[in-house]
Amino acid sequence: MRKQRVLITGGAGFIGSHLSELFLHKGYEVICMDNLITGRIENIESLKGDEGFNFIEHNVTQNIVIKGKVDHVLHFASPASPIDYLKYPIQTLKVGSLGTHNALGFAKAKKARFLLASTSEVYGDPLVSPQPERYWGNVNPIGPRGVYDEAKRFAEAITMAYRRVHKMDTKIVRIFNTYGERMRVKDGRAIPNFINQALNNKPLSIYGTGAQTRSFCYISDLVDGIYKLLRSKENNPVNIGNPNEMSLSKLAKVIIKLTGSKSEIVYEPLPIDDPKVRCPDIAKAGRLLKWKPQVSLEVGLLKTIAYFRENDF
Repeated sequence: MRKQRVLITGGAGFIGSHLSELFLHKGYEVICMDNLITGRIENIESLKGDEGFNFIEHNVTQNIVIKGKVDHVLHFASPASPIDYLKYPIQTLKVGSLGTHNALGFAKAKKARFLLASTSEVYGDPLVSPQPERYWGNVNPIGPRGVYDEAKRFAEAITMAYRRVHKMDTKIVRIFNTYGERMRVKDGRAIPNFINQALNNKPLSIYGTGAQTRSFCYISDLVDGIYKLLRSKENNPVNIGNPNEMSLSKLAKVIIKLTGSKSEIVYEPLPIDDPKVRCPDIAKAGRLLKWKPQVSLEVGLLKTIAYFRENDF
């Protein structure tokens, strides 16, 4: 029997590399595509010896050409942290628009199932919490963060248009804050920032008062939810994340404790349009996918801290 083939764009990124690994372990052939603007070849080094794994360095804003049958397309190519999409605003907009268009066109030509990696950022600075999928968001389209928010909102819109017009089997996952091994030390998000600062006994930088809240999902829980969504019959957006919400001040204190650090906390100005709350309503994922996160924050943080220690960042 022929193995199922899956194309993962952004496959050398933090989440993409874990998805590549998951699909290989489940017996799929994996085509990992990445232009390495924010992905890292080190993330997939251990997969290169697997005969079912193939890496293609390519920018998905250009035409995608792969010979043979492809059964699934997972579109994860995009800068995903504020430090990246503020550095690469035009590339972020292009991969959300042209890149998604190309990935959808490729999936249509191959008669493949398509899954879009969207984000909790489509909700902007939300006026309701937790955020259910039916909430339309509160986004500043011309602010510095708007390049990512609107790129993903457009990506969702064109994905649904392809579904309605071309009758494609499409999925949309709205990913909330995720952490774990293979995050970059200079990722710019709270957990890698805090861990790196704590391990070096440097002050932990909190932007604003630290009262703003986030919820953090460990990477293995996220990729499990994505896999279940891909195999489901659901075509509308689904939140995947951990609903256990906490302030950034509390998170910083937890990381200082777990690392045994002597670091103190310092407060910096809050970036423009930084959301005050971020927490997923995951009732839909529980009902349709029978999914909920399994890894506690402490267990996930200890694994992530160990990774940062071992890799001597």
